[in-house]
Amino acid sequence: MAFLMDCHRHPTAAEIFEAVNRVDPRSSRATTYNNLRDLVRAGLVREVAVEGRAGRFDLAGMRHHHFICDRCGNVEDLDWYDVPRPGSRSLGKRIVRDCELIFRGLCTNCAPRRESR
Repeated sequence: MAFLMDCHRHPTAAEIFEAVNRVDPRSSRATTYNNLRDLVRAGLVREVAVEGRAGRFDLAGMRHHHFICDRCGNVEDLDWYDVPRPGSRSLGKRIVRDCELIFRGLCTNCAPRRESR
């Protein structure tokens, strides 16, 4: 949890394990993964699913949306704004717990650069 509080990006479980292991070489991969799972279940950390790549982790404190780059897989925070809830007819008997938008495309590093004239 301390690593995620100091981290200003969205690390994978493997990256978290490597960082924790540098500080405490006695920590095991299983303990790191189990702790992440428990933190997600407790609502303290959320996992950002990135299609075709390892999931990334983020503190669940401040609400925000995400932008995921199709090319490099970078995950960036976007400011939060409320998303309208679907009408009750379209939800049926479903119960909405939360809603988050994930924007996908090319990040500023991967987007083609336009030459200035």
